[in-house]
Amino acid sequence: MTRRPRNSAVALLLSLGINACYSCPMRKVALIPGGAKGIGREVGLRLGERGWAVALCYRKSHNEAESTARAIEKQGGKALAVHADVSMPEVCEALVDRVMEWQGRIDALIHCAGPYHRLNLLDETPTGWREMFAGNLDSLFYMARLVAPVMIQQQTGRIVAFSMANADRLMAQTQLTAHYLSKVGVLGLVRSLAKALARHKITVNAVSPGFVDSGSVDSGELASLVTSIPAGRIGTVADAANAVLYLLSEEASYVTGTSLHVSGGWGM
Repeated sequence: MTRRPRNSAVALLLSLGINACYSCPMRKVALIPGGAKGIGREVGLRLGERGWAVALCYRKSHNEAESTARAIEKQGGKALAVHADVSMPEVCEALVDRVMEWQGRIDALIHCAGPYHRLNLLDETPTGWREMFAGNLDSLFYMARLVAPVMIQQQTGRIVAFSMANADRLMAQTQLTAHYLSKVGVLGLVRSLAKALARHKITVNAVSPGFVDSGSVDSGELASLVTSIPAGRIGTVADAANAVLYLLSEEASYVTGTSLHVSGGWGM
């Protein structure tokens, strides 16, 4: 794994012996890119109930991020909301440094960031193509390579990414090709990270939702899709959050490199 630059806040904190406090009783810390709304918000709230410190970042949703942070603290957790575009590697580094300055550790990266657009493949632009990969796949790589040294130092950690329920089938997707292929890439990156980090007691997994009412798709459109879902209903953010919480748990300590479908049977 690539090491952090020597002048980074993480390297400074570790060099000063901050790792010595890892064995002391303290809150677990989750970093959730894309945690202001939808599934990321639900995960943050559920972790807040369990006493975690939750750092979330957002690109545009300032008000939602502040509201989520306040709600996490009302649940009994600690919260930090940071404006950050994780499609840029230098911003990712500053974000990780900020979280380390705040709590001195990172126990879980729950990578919920992921822009989405629906566009016919032949109408796709180079800019739109690049945005889908930068936001969904590149950002996961940037964040994972930065939190990995911290987790290796701790000899524990969880990384959870988000793919799609049918990404493992490599289907033709002419109306959302760039987004879909970026999610296919997420599965490959998850497996590679899992293999590289397993010996450090760090697990890396994907949650792969089907149709989930997270606020990103019109509710009328979702309702029209129910007949294509074997379970007969649209998924909820709680369904997806439950999967994340399992992968963060001790019960999942031997589960790594997998894709956990949360789809009600859709996409199989």
